[in-house]
Amino acid sequence: MNFEPNALIEVPKIISDEQIQSFIQDGYLVVPDLLSLDEVEELRQDTVTLAKGGYPCDSLQPLPEEIADDEAVGRILCIHQPHFVSPIIEKYVKHPKICGILSQITAAHLPYWDGSVKCMQSMLFVKPPDFQGQAWHQDEFYIPTRDRSLIGAWTAMDDATIENGCLWVLPGSHRRGYLYPQRYHEDPDEFDFAWESYGFDDTDEVPVEVTTGTLVFFNGYLLHRSRKNRGDTYRRVLVNHYCNSWSLLPWSIQDGERPASADRRCIIPVSGVDPYAWKGYDPPSNNVSLRTCKAVDELEPLDAS
Repeated sequence: MNFEPNALIEVPKIISDEQIQSFIQDGYLVVPDLLSLDEVEELRQDTVTLAKGGYPCDSLQPLPEEIADDEAVGRILCIHQPHFVSPIIEKYVKHPKICGILSQITAAHLPYWDGSVKCMQSMLFVKPPDFQGQAWHQDEFYIPTRDRSLIGAWTAMDDATIENGCLWVLPGSHRRGYLYPQRYHEDPDEFDFAWESYGFDDTDEVPVEVTTGTLVFFNGYLLHRSRKNRGDTYRRVLVNHYCNSWSLLPWSIQDGERPASADRRCIIPVSGVDPYAWKGYDPPSNNVSLRTCKAVDELEPLDAS
């Protein structure tokens, strides 16, 4: 068996050493205007395509032609793994500027890291007016790595403000690598059904208000949340998750699998090398997960027959 890594994926270096150190220290980094308005519009249009069932996908069936774009999009809080079916979303998973920054910060806390990065998840948030946010949480609670290298790349497809439910973060809360316990929250009007992390002082939280085309990168141990959209516009965001390619990815343990060797392989290398390329890759399904917080019964899909 050949244990050689895949061919090197080269990406540009985008940010300064000072920005890298800021990410290591604070656990997040804001990079304004990384995407052009034309690129953002491409993502917005693809959101409509997904919402109206424009790709072969079990959970996003085609809607009747008379359904308006806003009506179709307005039923959705989040689409999980849209890059499984959308070549546009996959294009932005592998965007050179985004991946260039990822190659500089994803595992910058590790002294011998070589800049190799892989992607395992995409999430497309629409968050229409009156839709809930998500309570305090850490992404590594859901997607564990072996070296604390999980990172989110949060692409603002609209201006994100306090009014429409921007990110809030606790700077530095990632440093010790502690995963806080979770529980049911008691504020269903403000937050969706996901559990909340607890056991910490959140008085130092800060809002991350950003303009369209901005990227926010944050470590998987950083405590963050978002509040309800109290504005009258969408707060659309594409969030892709990545980690150091040298880390195994024990995202879920299969029956009979040893935890020490668990490694999910439905991933996309985006920078550097994939040292486990010899294992091969698991193909994505044509199904994605749709999360809503509103009734969607009024939007019936087309009759498949």
